[in-house]
This record gives sequence, C-alpha cells and structure tokens, in this order.
Amino acid sequence: MPSKAATPDPTALAGGFVDWFKKHGRDYPWRRTRDAYAILVSEVMLQQTQIPTVLDRGYYSRWLEQFPNWETLAKADESSVLKAWEGLGYYRRARNLHKLAQVIVTEHGGSFPEDHATILDLPGVGPYTAGAVASFAFGQAQPIVDGNVARVLSRIFDDPTPIDSPQGRDLLWKRATELVHATDDPWALNSALMELGQTHCRTGRPDCEACPVRTQCRATEPETLPVKGARPTVTEVTERVVFVSTSSGILLEQETGSRRTGLWKLPALPEPFHSPPPPMLMRSHYGITRYKVTLWVHEPPPGLSTWPDTHQIIPHADLAALPMPSPYRRALNALLKEREEGSLNL
Repeated sequence: MPSKAATPDPTALAGGFVDWFKKHGRDYPWRRTRDAYAILVSEVMLQQTQIPTVLDRGYYSRWLEQFPNWETLAKADESSVLKAWEGLGYYRRARNLHKLAQVIVTEHGGSFPEDHATILDLPGVGPYTAGAVASFAFGQAQPIVDGNVARVLSRIFDDPTPIDSPQGRDLLWKRATELVHATDDPWALNSALMELGQTHCRTGRPDCEACPVRTQCRATEPETLPVKGARPTVTEVTERVVFVSTSSGILLEQETGSRRTGLWKLPALPEPFHSPPPPMLMRSHYGITRYKVTLWVHEPPPGLSTWPDTHQIIPHADLAALPMPSPYRRALNALLKEREEGSLNL
C-alpha cells in the first residue's frame, strides 16, 4: 500500500504517466492512427462496451471495412448501419455516428474540424468524445474523463467526493485539465490515464506496487475509491413475445421506440392474451441499463390473425441481414434450430 504523499504535483504526475505509457502502453489499432474518423469510431464503440468485445469479436475492423470514412457512412442507409452495430447494444450510438457523418460531409466538406469548440458543437459529441478526438487525432491539450480516468484521479488525490455528483465531476475535469497541460504529449498522457485504470488501478483491489505513480498517490485505502452515489434500483420486467412461422417466413415487428427505432424483433404478445398466455416455447433473460428482463416466447394465440403495419413476414433468406437486438436474435436462432431438429412443431 502506498504511503500518503504530499499534494500530487501535476508535472511530476504527468511525467510519470507518459514515461510509463511509452514503455508499457498496449497496441490497439486506434493507437496506430491519427485519423479522426477511425479514432472517433473506436471511442463511440468503447462507450458501454469492453475492449475485448470490440476487438476480439471484430466489430471495429468490420465497421471500418464496411464504412472506411465519413463519406461511406454518410451515404449508408440506417438499416445497414444498425446491422453492422448488432450485438454492441445501445443503438443510439450507431445512429449518432451516422448522423454525425452526414453533418461532417454536408457542413464540413468531409473533414473533421480541429477546433475544440467546433467539435463540441457536433451532434452527439460531448466533452469526453471531444477531448479524446482532439488529443488523440490532433495532439491538443484537451482533458478526458471516463470511468477509468475517474477511478485513477479519485485515488491519486484520495478524494471521496462522489464522482457522479456535480462537485465530483467538476473536480475530475479540473484535475484532468491540469495534468494534460503539464505535458507536451497529451496523446500519451490521456492514453496512460485510461490504460492505468484498465490495468493496475482497476476496480476493486488495485495493484499499487506496480503503479508507476505510486509515490505521488495519496490514497491509503484505494479499494474504497471512487465513491459513487446510490445506484438506481434494478427493476424486473416481464416481456412476452410470439413466434409466428409461416411457409413464407417469420413474422417480425419493427420497433418504433426511441431506444431501438428501426430494429426488428419477435412481435409483442398483445395484452389481451397475457392472462392466461398461450403455451410457452422458451424463456431467457437479459439485462439493459437498470432493468432485468425475462423474455417469454409463446406460441401465437388461437384466432389472432391480423397485425399492425409495423409487422411483416420476413423470408428466411432475409432474416440474417436484418438488424436485430441480441436477445431476440438469440431467441430466434434457438427456435429455428429446434424446428430444424424436429423438436419444435409449429
């Protein structure tokens, strides 16, 4: 455990971070480029998604192959954009990227602006994303604060201020700004802050002995930091859908809500048929934000033959190309497999 030090010096801290990163920084594809587009794609994908998912499952490389620049993404239809994002969740991120590409092409001539204030004015771009692109693509001394950076800074300054409070957020951005202005290599400094939070200064019990700035760190009980406000209560939700299979294909519903607009799913079981529901075909569970969802898939109710305009029979050959949230894709694939194996007769 590190001993409690004097108030950390920004210049010494920044130097320690940069020196460590230049020796031990990991090799990620977005660190091999200064292309603002490729960097922004990585930053948006890594919001709410772990690095192994983005890299090992090929999301990042496939996206850049399909949409290699602002122009190709701007011209793409929304369905293909959502399909390329399938499995990453939080589909608003994909829509924001799509809209941003259109703005870059129509209002900025296809070139991402370098001015930080102009970057902040772009749709879907907040302080973190603006700072990330400004520092990683253009080498500007702009701060970044994400979950990893917040954890590192809270421990270094031994600060119990809740990081999700207005005061806590202000302190984090102030300290991140001081650090990035204390180095002549903002790219390495911001990369180091994030990487240290992913490795040595990880959640739970950190590896303080291997920390490159342990002599500067003031934390005496780092495992208790950072402090967060009360977490929202997890709400259990029951979702009932139906599996309707015809000789022409599978009945699917295109969603219209703000969260999953344009995506396809198994149709919702109409409320009048919930009590009692028709026979169950399968049950699964998934989580999203503060909800724990139990997904029940039922046989179609007897006598129900008309559906809204948002529902369509999709030919089997077209199912794979449709953008579909992962819980429904898994359920649909499982049901189709059971039918092929003869264990499901509908």
